[in-house]
Amino acid sequence: MTDPGRPLKGRRLFLVEDEAMVALAIQGMLSALGCEVVAVASSLHRGLAVACNEAVPLDAAVLDINLSGEEVYPVAQRLRTRGVPFIFSTGYGRAGQAPSFADVPTLNKPYEAEDMEDMLVELLIGRGGAGPRLG
Repeated sequence: MTDPGRPLKGRRLFLVEDEAMVALAIQGMLSALGCEVVAVASSLHRGLAVACNEAVPLDAAVLDINLSGEEVYPVAQRLRTRGVPFIFSTGYGRAGQAPSFADVPTLNKPYEAEDMEDMLVELLIGRGGAGPRLG
């Protein structure tokens, strides 16, 4: 069962972010929230490799939409197929988001750890309490 004081403790997250300093900052946020970052990808190719690897257990993912000019949507689609929930993290806002992913929660950069925590708790646990671990 999830610790009510640390609802994200032990959750296994996948991070896709092409900017190294931003990736480090997000990893720090996630670790501080009790998450385990099981994989980090800085390119679409690497992101797809992880997303397609069923042996990598994932509870959720944080995806930057623009990866050095390539869109992350193939990774998002693969995660959706696997049943892994995800959020987008972008500096472009929802305006540039593909219509097929309009339902995906989006954090606008820059954001605070509390914003990340609120969105992940809602995504993984919802308002109804400590939901099941995904993966």
